[in-house]
Formats: sequence, C-alpha cells, structure tokens
Amino acid sequence: MDGLPHGLTLQTATQVQRTLASAISCTGVGLHSGRKTHMTLHPLPAGSGIVFRRSDLDASKGPTDIPARHDHVVDTRLCTVIGHPARPECRVGTIEHLMAALAGLGIDNALIEIDAAEVPILDGSSADFVFLIACAGIVEQHDTVTEIEVLRPVRVEQGEAFAELRPNAFGFDMALTIDFPAAAIGRQAYSLRLTPEAFAEELCASRTFTMVQEVEALRKAGLALGGSLDNAIVVDGANVLNPTGLRTPDEFVRHKLLDAVGDLALAGAPLRGRFVGHRTGHALNNKLLRALFADDANWRLVVTNAAASPVWQPISVAA
Repeated sequence: MDGLPHGLTLQTATQVQRTLASAISCTGVGLHSGRKTHMTLHPLPAGSGIVFRRSDLDASKGPTDIPARHDHVVDTRLCTVIGHPARPECRVGTIEHLMAALAGLGIDNALIEIDAAEVPILDGSSADFVFLIACAGIVEQHDTVTEIEVLRPVRVEQGEAFAELRPNAFGFDMALTIDFPAAAIGRQAYSLRLTPEAFAEELCASRTFTMVQEVEALRKAGLALGGSLDNAIVVDGANVLNPTGLRTPDEFVRHKLLDAVGDLALAGAPLRGRFVGHRTGHALNNKLLRALFADDANWRLVVTNAAASPVWQPISVAA
C-alpha cells in the first residue's frame, strides 16, 4: 500500500479524538464459524471508546454492548474474543484485525454493530477494514487524546515466549520476532513506530496464516469453517499453498505484529511505550495488559502532544 488511503491523514500537534464521518457496512464470513455476517461501523461521541453491539440479541433480555477492553476478553485460544460478564451469550470473536485497523488509524470512538458472534475475516488482514474506514471518512472531535504512558517495564512469559512493555519518551514503538518450524516461515523479525502511515504501509495488508496439518484438526473441532486460500496463508513445510504467494517475504511476522496492535488496542486508549515480543500471541498479549494495569505504579494517563516526537529508531528484541 503506497502511503495513506485517500481520506486518511496523520495527526499533528496536540491530538484530538477521532471518529468516523459516517456509518459504513460490510458483509463477510466468520473465519471459525463460517457464518455469513453483516457488520456496520458507526460514529460515536468523544469519550465513548470502541464498543461492539450484538444486533441479533434481544436487548430486553440483557446487555448487548461490549466495551472493547482487555478486562472483557473471555477467550484467546485461536483469536481474541470479548464478552459481557452479565450475559454469556453476548460475545464477539476474531476482533483483532478490526481493532488493529481502528487503533492503527487513530480511531478513538466507534460502535461496531454486528449480527453474529464473529467479525468477518474478509481477506484475512486489516486492509479491507482500512478501506472501509477510508470510505466512511474520519472526523476530529473536540476532546484531546489521553494516552496510557508506561512508567516501568512489565513482562509476561510462557515457556520461550514473552511479551513486554517498556517506558518510551514518545509514541508507541513495537518489535517482534517469531520462530516457526515450517521452513516457509522460520525466524523473522520486524519493528516499527505505530503511526497511521506506518500501519497502512507496512502492516495492514499482512494476512493470517496456518500450517496445512492444523487445518484438518481445526475443522474436526468445528473451527476454521470459513477459512480458505482467499482469507489465509496456508503453509506446508517449505511451500506456501496460496496460488498468489506472499504479499511480502516477511508477511508472517508482520501479521503477528498486526495482531499485537489489535490485542493491545484493548488497553482502552493509545499506549505510550515500547512493546517487545518473542513468539507472543493473543493470550500473552492480553496477559501483558492485565499485568500492566495490575499495579497503578506501572502507568499513568497523559495528554498526547505529537509535536514532541523524536526521530524513531528501530528497537531490537532481546530476551
């Protein structure tokens, strides 16, 4: 993707909150359910945050709105699922690619109305969601953006995998390494400073992926029913089975970093810090946010001032 899509601009000076200029809809299938789903993105007033609404559930029988926050995550096994604690059936899964698009483009407030329990997978990346947001347009709101500043290192681990947040003077820098036994993937690394431009150019078009041997097991378990070579990369050893191949040689690590953007957007406000991860996934990303907010000494709220931005330097991943 060459630069920002038409209608999207970078934030400058003291940043103000942003929402969609108009509502916009799409239809697609859920990656795991295979169910056809209709979804509409709506503007919301400043201070509302990102909220998911199950339009297919009867609001008279309990809550149908779920705030997109880390403490509402109820499952992280194959995707990120949020749910309302007072109504178990009120859940929405596979939210990470949409959340990445909203966070990556600086959308602070939006209502996601959906008639099923899973966000459409579309092409398996965030590119179609970026296109939808560009078509809807973005408007600035009067309230300023408040960031969550990381004050001291917070780290979570699981075996060889780890995820860490570190203090950073400005912005949100990210670095990730992955290591898969499949020769087509292997060990890859990627780092960037998260801005709307960097997200649109470097991350948003990277697709989800799986190994061919995992596909049959997932389908026997009633999962990946909507998956295909049109919405996921499938790897068999050293071979990529998709006829069109990869969009970039390191598409795998870029997608894992995209997932991290979406998962960490569940902090509820933009993060100011450095994310460093190795072989991290949805579960560890959520565990990291819970660890951050477990101690008030780990973080504070600050008003964003983009004019103070220093030159970005890549950061390395080190255990």
